[in-house]
Amino acid sequence: MNSVLVESLDHEGRGIARSDGKTIFIEGALPGERVEFLSHRRKPTFEQATMSALLRASPLRCAPRCPHFGVCGGCSMQHLDTSAQVAVKQRVLENALWHLARVRAEVIYPALHGPDWGYRFRARLGVIQVPGETGVLVGFHEKKSSYIADMQRCEILPPALSRLLVPLRGLIAGLSIANRIPQIEVAVGEEKTVLVLRNLLPFTQADIRHVLAFGEAWGMRMWYQPGGPDTARPFDQDETPWLTYSLPEFDVRLKFKPTDFTQVNIPINRALMHRAMQLLDPRPGERIADLFCGLGNFSLPIAARGARVHGVEGSAALTARAAENARDNGLGERCRFSVANLFEATPASLARLGPLDKMLIDPPRDGAIAVCKALDDSAPRRIVYVSCNPATLARDSGVLVGEKGYRLRGAGVANMFPQTSHVESIALFERD
Repeated sequence: MNSVLVESLDHEGRGIARSDGKTIFIEGALPGERVEFLSHRRKPTFEQATMSALLRASPLRCAPRCPHFGVCGGCSMQHLDTSAQVAVKQRVLENALWHLARVRAEVIYPALHGPDWGYRFRARLGVIQVPGETGVLVGFHEKKSSYIADMQRCEILPPALSRLLVPLRGLIAGLSIANRIPQIEVAVGEEKTVLVLRNLLPFTQADIRHVLAFGEAWGMRMWYQPGGPDTARPFDQDETPWLTYSLPEFDVRLKFKPTDFTQVNIPINRALMHRAMQLLDPRPGERIADLFCGLGNFSLPIAARGARVHGVEGSAALTARAAENARDNGLGERCRFSVANLFEATPASLARLGPLDKMLIDPPRDGAIAVCKALDDSAPRRIVYVSCNPATLARDSGVLVGEKGYRLRGAGVANMFPQTSHVESIALFERD
């Protein structure tokens, strides 16, 4: 069996090597290592493989902290020193910008770091009833599989939630509809933690008592969700439906429901907010658009700095939540929110926002290509772009720089998901 030298990592955390004119993507291999591999997919120009033997280890290789690493699909980089993980993510960002768009940032911002473990304040846990002694499994999916990993703990969940993985098995197994609960949504707020049981059939009164007793014993608030996200409700009808998180630097507190989208890593969200406001530099009297604004995560800090902000979001429920958060924080007069499908943005739809001094864009993984293409000569001179996908950021950068006359002043990563290959980044575009 031939050995290869691993040159780098790809965006999924796989080692990249070259052999006989092919690119080999090798699970478990790190840059600088010499390894042997077994291919499980062969194409004319590349192969996908798994490391079968480690002949020379990287000095950055470390022992995974979690016993389920390699089986559970929740993490892909526990075998790499955390500081090196961040360097890899920065390289992934730079490579995407250059290879996909022929764009380079004028400045590379220092990476934003936070806690390496126990950081995941949001999670969606799979649930499955299985034959045998285990009965029920609760956890993340196995790597590249629809199966649920047999997990006793999780190092990226907060300890209080990690300890629940096994007790949750007993909870589900004791319900009359144990085989009709496919997932449990976890949402951590500053005052309480909510577990949302997705139920495909109604609970019996005995089920409800069982669930409420579990919540009381473990200090959790228990919810159920019989349909879409908007159907989620607390089992205890007297319970307030809100969770909250704060951004102390801007003296704002945002409320949200357990099924609303919020960032999973609160310390990194705060650090990202600090950098975004540094780059955007909102000032009193300015008009700033916050596109894909969600429940106001960036809108409220912009308004707190004195600017007037127009937030746009595709979800009517989140838009209403953003407006309510602005009012609750005394920022309602500076904030306006509207519902629009930004994936279908046009020059006319952006013009309806009125004259803008600056813009912040925080799209989902699909990026903001329609928005970028719709910008015209009246577009703001400064755009801060927060991205969760280097490929779509690179694609959109190609439009902003190559077609719209912007310069990519700077870009850098935020380690929102340590131990995984997920790359969160922020970029600043300016034009005269």
